[in-house]
Amino acid sequence: MNTLNRPAINVFVILLLTLTTSAMVLPQDSVTILEKAELSQVVPSGFYFQGKSGGTQMRNAAVVRFGSNRHVIAALVDTSGYASEVREKYQGFLITDSPVRIGGFELPTGAYGFGFSNDGKFTVLDLSGKEVFTQQAAQDKDLQRPRPLMMSKSGVGVRLYAGRNYVAIAAN
Repeated sequence: MNTLNRPAINVFVILLLTLTTSAMVLPQDSVTILEKAELSQVVPSGFYFQGKSGGTQMRNAAVVRFGSNRHVIAALVDTSGYASEVREKYQGFLITDSPVRIGGFELPTGAYGFGFSNDGKFTVLDLSGKEVFTQQAAQDKDLQRPRPLMMSKSGVGVRLYAGRNYVAIAAN
């Protein structure tokens, strides 16, 4: 009789392990764009870049949470105190508390400046202003109401928009 129950027990254990593993994977892969009320708890009020601190434009801030505790914060910054050549490249900041993929580039944990150029490029800069990478941004001609900065869910990640231009961000 014990040998008859062994296959049933094996099936039960396999089923239990499959369900438990699935339950653990789903929350880690979830993508949540935080609502306005949550932004003030996560987005810093200012950001340091190239020796200066600029105020965050909270109306142009967005945060995505990957899983239960991995965040990517993006916001535009008041760049009025910066030289014009800096303002051409630096429009806002990205903070990621875990590695992410932006298009084909892997961005390590850290804080960065970013900008979308008029010729459709997206550039990420380190805090000293040194270019980390540049890539072509995509354009969403069907976007109904473009805003200066926003995020929307897309596949396994999000799109970070500046107007109709965007780059795809996904958790690593």
